[in-house]
Amino acid sequence: MRLTHCTFAPYRLPLRQPWVSARGGFAVREGWLVRLVTDAGLIGYGDCAPLPQAGTESMDSAVACLSGWAATLPGLPLKAALGRITASAAGAPAACCGLETALLDLLAQQAGLPLARWLNPRSSVAVKVNAVLGGLGEQTIERASAAVAAGYSVLKLKVGLAAGHEEIPLLHDLVRYLPAGVSLRLDANCAWNETEAEDFLGALAGLPVESVEDPLASPDRAGWFRLQAKVPFPLAADESLRIMGADAVFNQPSVRRVVLKPMVLGGLVSALALARRAREADVECVVTTTVDSAVGVTAALHLAAAVANDLAHGLATSAWLLRDVGEAPLVAEGVLRLGSDPGLGCCPVTGEKNIF
Repeated sequence: MRLTHCTFAPYRLPLRQPWVSARGGFAVREGWLVRLVTDAGLIGYGDCAPLPQAGTESMDSAVACLSGWAATLPGLPLKAALGRITASAAGAPAACCGLETALLDLLAQQAGLPLARWLNPRSSVAVKVNAVLGGLGEQTIERASAAVAAGYSVLKLKVGLAAGHEEIPLLHDLVRYLPAGVSLRLDANCAWNETEAEDFLGALAGLPVESVEDPLASPDRAGWFRLQAKVPFPLAADESLRIMGADAVFNQPSVRRVVLKPMVLGGLVSALALARRAREADVECVVTTTVDSAVGVTAALHLAAAVANDLAHGLATSAWLLRDVGEAPLVAEGVLRLGSDPGLGCCPVTGEKNIF
């Protein structure tokens, strides 16, 4: 089976409220939907959504990469095209993620398997997810209560947006309203120096903290392990994975948890390879979107199912979008379930004028 057409269409998806973090924020998610067609009539889709503050290429670099591949991929067999894309992931990870996802969609359709099962025959059929509450503020308790009522047991919050002595009391106030069994996943987005991180983490004693992501502005192994030794919960490397490098993260003693974002890592293949390496090093893995379109979220869901662990993954971001390119996976009782359709199983609505 060979590719006959490679096209990509831009989209702009406004958020219901701005996404903020210690790295900055955005109010609109922009990207391109990749569409590949084969000589057998199969159609595969992928999402290219650059976010430079998270570690991807720029928008200009992404569209240049997409344009180059659109001219050279037609005529190639699927696996040959996949090999070329995978080898190019480092320079333009979001573009490669979009192209690779569309190719994997086609390969899984050709095999008659859902993409997760094509990636891993022992993949999960259901994936637990965390609620995404944003930063601490006046409505945090209200949002947390709604998430708990909807069945979420892990609540993710952005921290490091204000001074620690301002955020810690808000976390304590929040916990008073949480039922037993509900935990907090905190993301600092590299907000603190080591002293600030130590003070903040120490002040979390007694709170149901499930993990804290990226506590250090300039992470290194020595500082990371000094902090980890002082807290019972995992410190998770997301941006820190890219900064420190996989070799440092997985060496003994290894970081306890890594966060895998397909859009930042160049696609599902490289992310799954890191997940396998993490499993060999006894490191936990959480798959997270970068507030992607329905196509990107569906791809990340297949990856999380292929990783096949019991952790809550960061995939419940579609509700932040005012509109989407298609139907995103629906969360029920804090869980996303995969369908049985071959391939990705997400078909965008390409005629929506407000999106394209």
